[in-house]
Amino acid sequence: MIVDCYTHVWDSPSQLGRAVTRNARLFGGRTAPQAFDPVENAGAEQHLTASKPADVTIIVGFCSAHLDAAIPNERVAELVQRQPGRLIGFAGVDPSHPKEAIDEVLRAKETLGLAGIAVAPAAQNFHPSDSRAMRVYSRAVELNMPVLFHPGIWVGPETRLDYARPFLLDEVAREFPEMRMLVAHMGLPWVDETIFLLAKHEHVYAEISGLLRHSWQAYQSLLAAHEQGVMDKLLFGSGFPFSTASECIETLFSINHLCHGTNLPVIPRDQLRAVLHRDALAALNLPAPLTVRAVG
Repeated sequence: MIVDCYTHVWDSPSQLGRAVTRNARLFGGRTAPQAFDPVENAGAEQHLTASKPADVTIIVGFCSAHLDAAIPNERVAELVQRQPGRLIGFAGVDPSHPKEAIDEVLRAKETLGLAGIAVAPAAQNFHPSDSRAMRVYSRAVELNMPVLFHPGIWVGPETRLDYARPFLLDEVAREFPEMRMLVAHMGLPWVDETIFLLAKHEHVYAEISGLLRHSWQAYQSLLAAHEQGVMDKLLFGSGFPFSTASECIETLFSINHLCHGTNLPVIPRDQLRAVLHRDALAALNLPAPLTVRAVG
């Protein structure tokens, strides 16, 4: 089974507030083909097409008072309800407003039927171990909801790099050792910090979307994870709309092409395949959707 652990859907770029940017450097150094602007083409139909290679796809909500951005969690829930056998929703929650955030965690679980929450410290202007955020995590633990941490540094120049560092999640993981934590984009650009975070904490995982848009950096990062013995903590993600599942699968399996004709070490193909087919639902303690397409 293939689980795509990281995608977004929005109906209009206006929902991104000041996070709207077409700066190719911020969004990973590549300029999208002229025929496809990812900011403009992140709707439900495009998402449906792009997610076909995956058996289960997680849609991640996003909100930020700091950036005046809001992709409504009701919309995420609506999309999940349309495809209950293929989609899982994570609610976007902003811990900088703790009362609203704690209420939203409960509403996301009990009213909207969403399975996890997503926060973006750099884009929401809070330290990951801020006491306000810790109260939000505590509610997520009570409700058995995994927490996805988005580095958030690409969404605009007003984000806070000093709040995006993966090592800042160490205190969170120590305070909530039972909480399933997912670091988006393998913590890019601070991949080494993420690798040691994965090695240290049993229930901390990372997904590789975003990373796969940089072939050389992806090779170095996956090789480092292999050498550190944490490949089993990596989960697959595409990062739609900035990439698709099929593009990321192709990049993942071609990563060792960079080594051809050199003395560079290769990453075992069985480990790359294991990342793609890892049981991310079990890792994140998520219930399987009502029906899941047979693997074939």
